[in-house]
Amino acid sequence: MKILVVSDTHGRSENLRDVIRIENPDRIYHLGDGQGVEDNLWMMSEAPAECVCGNCDWGTNLPNEVVLEVGNHVILLTHGHYYGVNYGYEKIAEVAKAKGCDVVLYGHTHVPTIDHYEGLIIANPGSIAFPRQNSREHTYMTILVDNNGELKLDLHSLEEYERTHGN
Repeated sequence: MKILVVSDTHGRSENLRDVIRIENPDRIYHLGDGQGVEDNLWMMSEAPAECVCGNCDWGTNLPNEVVLEVGNHVILLTHGHYYGVNYGYEKIAEVAKAKGCDVVLYGHTHVPTIDHYEGLIIANPGSIAFPRQNSREHTYMTILVDNNGELKLDLHSLEEYERTHGN
């Protein structure tokens, strides 16, 4: 199974549409600040989607967190703004452990990362709309779930796709 993980699309449905076309995922996780684009995911893909609320998602009924069992793992989906992710992983790690999670997927910073912290995998897909890392590439993440229930997390960028496919 392939899961597409995005965050901080900030209404940029064209970038999200491109990434869905490129990856053809079985599931989609949107980690907040979709600013309405998550409402139209069903028109972009038949893949089931889980979405959480970000700090710019005013007036939405999206949950602040979702906990999912995926393969042999329990994943916490959150935007991260309630946990001070700009300043470290202490708070988000504490919440994840209390909920029995071993993987945390968050957004908010617009900076892609896959880290290991206190026995957790903590990852951020970055942003396909407004990247903030030094390279300024528009990033997203894929998670491949193998037949043994193990996860393989990979970061990608739209620019990487264009370089390798000549588009």
